[in-house]
Amino acid sequence: MSAWLVVGLGNPGPRYAANRHNVGAFVVGELVRRYAGGSGSPPSSPVPVTTTLDGLKAHKARAHVASLRLGMLPGGAPGPAVTVAVPTAYMNESGGPVKALALFYSVAPQQLVVIHDDIDLPFGAIRLKFGGGEGGHNGLRSLSSAFGTRDYLRVRVGVGRPPGRMDPADFVLRDFTAAERPEVALAVVEAADAVEMLVQQGLVAAQQRFHAP
Repeated sequence: MSAWLVVGLGNPGPRYAANRHNVGAFVVGELVRRYAGGSGSPPSSPVPVTTTLDGLKAHKARAHVASLRLGMLPGGAPGPAVTVAVPTAYMNESGGPVKALALFYSVAPQQLVVIHDDIDLPFGAIRLKFGGGEGGHNGLRSLSSAFGTRDYLRVRVGVGRPPGRMDPADFVLRDFTAAERPEVALAVVEAADAVEMLVQQGLVAAQQRFHAP
């Protein structure tokens, strides 16, 4: 049994792999890069600004998963046991796979961490919260419907606002530009750090660090 289930939202397949909507999946990839080998040290190679399933295994719940221990606790004990996952269903159908994983790993909604894109945050900003509305995000709507509650943890990653009158639904299905990618890579690293602190020290401690101006 895992103490936590950490899910990075996105759409499956190469067509969507580098989209803004997939930034949650990027963060799961970064956590796997750090901890799948057990070292806890990020590789020296650049952070991939795309969805990667390296280090993840297919699960019958329509997802790819990996079991990790995030960080070290005081005294050198291994950090919390975490299952990280990227659903292989489309964003608006994420709830079914995530609910199935939560049942499989006996994880309560309060121990579910969902990482997702957010157009209402400044580009590259990281914010954490428990519960609340979905802000028009189809992945969150699907999750709330499947679980019958909005009471789960969210790590929100700002991906910018649509230019002009562009439909937000079209905007999040666009790739990050070449000029944006270095800052996105930094945001992915920071979001992965936020997930680590959240599961190790709790929501308030993580908010105090990552919500600082």
